[in-house]
Amino acid sequence: MFQMQSIEMVHWDFWQRLSVPLDAQIVTIIGPNGSGKTTLLDALRTLLAIKCSGKRDYKRYVRNNREPFAYLRGVVDNPRRLSGLYPTPFFPLTSEQVTLLCRIKKQGGDWVRHYAIAEGDVALDVALADEALQWLGVNEYKRRLEAAGLTAAVGEVLALEQGDTDKLTEYSPRQLLDLVFQVFGDKDVLANYQRARDEQKAAEAELSALVRQQEALDTRVEAMRTRAGRYLEWQGIQKRAARLRDEVLPVLGLLDGRVSVGKGWQDYRRAQHGFHDMLRQRRDTLALVSTLRDAESAAQAARDAAETVRVEAQTAFMQARDAERDVASQLKERDRLQALSSREYGEDAMALSHKLAGLRDNIDKLKDELKAHKLQRDGLMGELAALEGGKQRAPEDVRAFRAELDDAGIGHTMLADIVEVTDSRWQGAVEALLKPYRQVVLLSDPSDRRAAWQLGEKMRYRHFVVPDTAAAPRARSGSLLEVVRFAANAPEWLHSQLNRVSRVADVKEGAQQDGDWITPEGYFRERRGARHIGVPAYDYAFGEAARQARLQGLRDELKALNVRVLRDEEQLVAASREAAQLADYLSGMDAIRLLDSRAEEFAALAAQAESLKQAVAEAGERLAASQAERDAAEQRYSDARLAHDRVCQREQDSLNKLAAARSEVEQARRSLRRGLAELRDCRAHLPAAAQDEAYVAQLADEFESAADVRHEIHYLEEKLASGDWETDDAVLQLKDKLQEDLASLTRDCQRRQAEVERAAALTHDARDAYIGKLRATVRAYAANVKRLGELAGIGVEVELPQLSNDDTVLAQAGLVLKFNFDQKGMMGMNDGEASGGQQVMKSLILLIGLMMDEANPSGFVFIDEPFAHLDIFNIDRVAGFLKATEAQYLITTPNTHNINIFAPSGLTLATRKKRPGEVWAPPILQTRRRVEAAS
Repeated sequence: MFQMQSIEMVHWDFWQRLSVPLDAQIVTIIGPNGSGKTTLLDALRTLLAIKCSGKRDYKRYVRNNREPFAYLRGVVDNPRRLSGLYPTPFFPLTSEQVTLLCRIKKQGGDWVRHYAIAEGDVALDVALADEALQWLGVNEYKRRLEAAGLTAAVGEVLALEQGDTDKLTEYSPRQLLDLVFQVFGDKDVLANYQRARDEQKAAEAELSALVRQQEALDTRVEAMRTRAGRYLEWQGIQKRAARLRDEVLPVLGLLDGRVSVGKGWQDYRRAQHGFHDMLRQRRDTLALVSTLRDAESAAQAARDAAETVRVEAQTAFMQARDAERDVASQLKERDRLQALSSREYGEDAMALSHKLAGLRDNIDKLKDELKAHKLQRDGLMGELAALEGGKQRAPEDVRAFRAELDDAGIGHTMLADIVEVTDSRWQGAVEALLKPYRQVVLLSDPSDRRAAWQLGEKMRYRHFVVPDTAAAPRARSGSLLEVVRFAANAPEWLHSQLNRVSRVADVKEGAQQDGDWITPEGYFRERRGARHIGVPAYDYAFGEAARQARLQGLRDELKALNVRVLRDEEQLVAASREAAQLADYLSGMDAIRLLDSRAEEFAALAAQAESLKQAVAEAGERLAASQAERDAAEQRYSDARLAHDRVCQREQDSLNKLAAARSEVEQARRSLRRGLAELRDCRAHLPAAAQDEAYVAQLADEFESAADVRHEIHYLEEKLASGDWETDDAVLQLKDKLQEDLASLTRDCQRRQAEVERAAALTHDARDAYIGKLRATVRAYAANVKRLGELAGIGVEVELPQLSNDDTVLAQAGLVLKFNFDQKGMMGMNDGEASGGQQVMKSLILLIGLMMDEANPSGFVFIDEPFAHLDIFNIDRVAGFLKATEAQYLITTPNTHNINIFAPSGLTLATRKKRPGEVWAPPILQTRRRVEAAS
């Protein structure tokens, strides 16, 4: 790699035009903060096309001086190389010095860089620079510098920020190994191998594609073989069906037809004889049916006549019995009057009548009271049943309003259903305070408020309908809310009221407190004063205790009501009995007068009753006789009808048998005709070979019958119709063509497989070969850092990575270094055990080790304030270390450090701040170490 000899800056930051020498091994740049030390290093970085330090860039420096252009010119050496492809870093430039130039101009509103490389020490003429030099783009310039040894990895090292000289110690083992390979040029070898490996993978992928193509073609060949098989099978079925239809069926049909026709003629004659026998039996059955039908008609006429006689006798009997009953009913009234008139009477009838009227008024009152008590008992029993089922019976207006809400689909609940008192001692206080809110309705969905309020207005519901509810807050100690539990959300104003009221044992304790309070008995104090608002236990409405109290109250009320009902019923029975007796007594006093007035009527009725009884008896005898005669006629008719029905059934059976015999004759006739037609058809289609008896015998042995042949023909035709067949003979040629293509593709795959295997073997051998080069690089770097450690008096151990012939192992390899300061034991690169100065020493060793190359012992390093964390002893130690190496160092340091920092410096550059009011900064002062001649 090359080294810096000088730099010239035109319009760079606040320097108008300044040339600075850099031809020393160690160049120290000193100056106060803000005097331009980092600005000078960033000029060198911009000249080398690497990024500036921190968040700065080259545009920041050229904007400060407000000039339209800026130039950077650097002179570097171009030493002869001892080995390598090119004799000098900047080949084909072979002079000992090379000039690097950077031009920064404003184009299109932005700053643009261009670079140039000239042979020798070329002076910068701003007026002629654009025409005299060949300017390069940034990427091409970077490529030229990389060929000269300034790789991207070295550029990253040169771009380390101020105070970050220990940056390399933060690298992981893998990152450090990767940096070593980049700096020593082996990264390109790895990249080239990776490209070869990628090409090998591409070839393998291509082979895989060919294999997949071969598999797909093999599948197509198998499918085509299947299609060809279906075509051959279809062709065979066609041939067999044609043979069976054209050759076998006519011969076997003729043989079987002869036998079938003979059997058919016999069946036809037998069916004819059976049909004539059935016809004779049919005529005999029809004659018997006619005889029995006449007998049934005669029996039916006799039954109808007997029924007419019975109906007339029954009518006469009913008339006589009704007349006899009327007379007997009137005589019963005579007997009743006689029984009443037989009593003793001595009281005043008027007084008894007044007494009977009073009794009847009392009975009506008792009935009304008893009815009211029973209605009340039914209501209490209904409420009791509801409470036992877990529900409280609400007032009628509440039930009606809830029914309207349910019909409208508005979800709601009652406040009394969600309140539970956790302390029974305060049940009465809670009931007293919440009594006005028993029938408060809580809406499940606040959005239903409008519809619910409209129903409340319509029903004139006098209780609150609350849409907005909330969870109960934390109860205040001693408040009434503390003994109340809500099963669901409740109105916030209710929570506030309960939380505001305190629980006190009595009025005496309450008088000592401010605010609202309530006693267990329900004596309540509020802002308006104090009053008793308690409710009886049976009237409780909130929680389980209220339900139990109400249940007990209802049971007691029902018990008392039942006692009243029983008492009223006993009084009603006694009064009713007394009124009935008194009414009978009064009736007896009128019976004597009535008997006298109706004596003749009753005598005539008694005489008429005897004759009516005799007439009823005679009519009954006649009715019994007519009934017996009618039953006998009914039996005779039933027997005649049964006999007729039986013969009619036999006549129907004979008719069915006759129809069956006629059908059998017709079927035998059709079968005989069909057999004769088939026989003629077979004879007409006989093949010429049928004249040979041996051929006919062979067919008879091969096939059982013509029916079997027809069945097989039908089976083959169905198979041809329902199967998925190939009917084009071109499928055979296509199968042969695909088989040839498959064989050709198989040969290509085998040839490509051999090529891939050979490429894999060559790639493996190449990787094995360059791994030796990587091992040599790692060993060289390890030797560099160990030698640098010896120069600095620091023990360095290097754990070389395992570089085997395996991609996975190479991807996971790392370089591990350990350092021993002052014989205190080994420590890692960034394990937190080293001091700031030790971190600087480790970083310098790692950094300078990258620049050491036996073939090109050169290179330069930018180190921004390396002595920032060092004491005087370590400053001397680092200075001695830097002098012992062969690289060129450009070091910055503030002017507040110990003078020991100048001990290794061969050239010292002192920067100064721009004075107020001046446009340009003062030039950089130069101090060169005097070298005494050797004695």
